[in-house]
Amino acid sequence: MWKSLVLKLQTANGAAHFLEACSREERDEWAADITAAGLELSPSDGGKETNQQEPDSPRLHNIDLSKVLDSMYDVHSGIKMSSHMEQGSTYSNCFSGSAVVDWLVFIQLAGTRVDAVTLASALQEEGCLRPVGIKSVEALRTAGLTQQFMDDSTALYGFSDSLKKRGSVKAETSAVELSGKVVKRGYLLKQGHRRKNWKVRLFVLRSEPAFLHYYDPTKDELSPAGGFSLRSCLVSSLNDNGVPSGVSGNIQGNLFKIITQGETHYFIQAPTNQEKMDWIDAIRQQT
Repeated sequence: MWKSLVLKLQTANGAAHFLEACSREERDEWAADITAAGLELSPSDGGKETNQQEPDSPRLHNIDLSKVLDSMYDVHSGIKMSSHMEQGSTYSNCFSGSAVVDWLVFIQLAGTRVDAVTLASALQEEGCLRPVGIKSVEALRTAGLTQQFMDDSTALYGFSDSLKKRGSVKAETSAVELSGKVVKRGYLLKQGHRRKNWKVRLFVLRSEPAFLHYYDPTKDELSPAGGFSLRSCLVSSLNDNGVPSGVSGNIQGNLFKIITQGETHYFIQAPTNQEKMDWIDAIRQQT
């Protein structure tokens, strides 16, 4: 996991150094001072070093903002959405400005925090990100020609509502469902509801809110192929002697069944008996 207090310094020869500050404020002060010192040491346009390569920084005309956004949505390595409070109001499915900057630097989409702010501002200007709450909305209103995005742990942002129309982000999966903490993930066999055929799916179990989603590992999809709330679900182990009722094909062993609140039956097979019991225990803790 990346840490929000970490600074990344990259030398001219490409060596990376990671430093951890004691607080966000101290981290931001160090970042600003180091950046300022680097600018002062840079050769002038008329100096002898004019042919020297510049340090890595985002050239926005070479960056595909759509791909950046897809990476932010990635279920495994994307930015985490959660609930935040600002001046007595609670905002759900959002993230702080500093969290966006932290993530862009960590995932190496930006070389410095300054570059990350520039990239985040471009995402906001293109309507990919929207301000949430008083502080970020006010910053956008008063920004003028300066950068609008705030590298601030108390300034809140979220994905734009218009992104529901983007083909790479399926609108039918609510952001709330995917905002929970990942408790368990793994590959399991699942029986289809229509053709009753068995296919491997990547299952992801989340808490707060409790949901179980599954993904098609053969497709580069950001949204799950399906999923359901675990509220009032029943999960049980199936008998290993013979093919249980409701199971199609000659599938035997390490099977368990989940019955949702809406009476939908899911038949799932784990690789081993121990993994089956681990999944059953983990799911029961969320029901």
